[in-house]
Amino acid sequence: MVAVLVGKFHARDAEGRVYSVHEFQESSPAGAEPGASAPVSSYRLAIGDRVTHLGGDDFELLQSGVKMTRTP
Repeated sequence: MVAVLVGKFHARDAEGRVYSVHEFQESSPAGAEPGASAPVSSYRLAIGDRVTHLGGDDFELLQSGVKMTRTP
């Protein structure tokens, strides 16, 4: 699978800290059967920490459990 950066945004936690989040879209490798799987989005901080999308504008840092909200 290949991950391609498709977006960047900022998210803020309850204490007001701002995080730079990168959104990646993972696709099947070349030569895979078309329509075999839909692209999957994944999220990481700029420093590499993994982020879980909770739905809507809500996210959570996987390692620490810090919850954050996407800022407009």
